[in-house]
Amino acid sequence: MAQGTQTFSARWGTDVLDRLKRRSELAGTNKSRLAERYVDEGTRMDEHPGIVFRSGPTGRRAALAGGPDIWEVMATVKSGKARGEEAISATAELLDLADSQVRTAVRYYGAFTDEIDRRIALNSEDADEAEAVWQREQATLA
Repeated sequence: MAQGTQTFSARWGTDVLDRLKRRSELAGTNKSRLAERYVDEGTRMDEHPGIVFRSGPTGRRAALAGGPDIWEVMATVKSGKARGEEAISATAELLDLADSQVRTAVRYYGAFTDEIDRRIALNSEDADEAEAVWQREQATLA
């Protein structure tokens, strides 16, 4: 989310505020933070049709509707040798996506590069750590 904060005043329907209160209690967060997340994610989805947000063990993340997370698509794009349109086609084929879905991920990445790069780096660190644990286990069993 954006750096810093500002006060924002709005009139919301009672039913909306009741649902927000229930959701914030279930999520264990305050209503203001949850409303901010909803507005942030909603504006991102409006600006980038085909993007959705999912919760998971590492938090909320951007994903293709009916497809993988954006970081997964972009990690695939970046790891391949192809560039330009060839990278789009190669990634689409590898991940069983339409070219248009890969383009959607690339457009989103262009707008939120740092956020997606952090996800890619986090996943790489987790994979490295898991491999190190596996290697230690194998050494113990040898």
